[in-house]
Amino acid sequence: MEDDVKEFLIKIVQSISMGLVWLLANMSVGIYFGFAFFEGRPSIGNYIYYTVFTISLIALIVYLRKKWKGWEEINY
Repeated sequence: MEDDVKEFLIKIVQSISMGLVWLLANMSVGIYFGFAFFEGRPSIGNYIYYTVFTISLIALIVYLRKKWKGWEEINY
């Protein structure tokens, strides 16, 4: 397999894996432990969950942008 194709496939797998890890972590904490849902009024746990959710989403987007930055500049 050529190095460019191998590098491209590794980037794809790493991006999908990181997205799934982020999704599973947030799903576990939010749905399974109940922090994503309000019972009448939001609790401090809900506020903390959504703050961490937002910060981790921004970190995931930054990670993916850094990983894929410069890929368009490769000339074939």
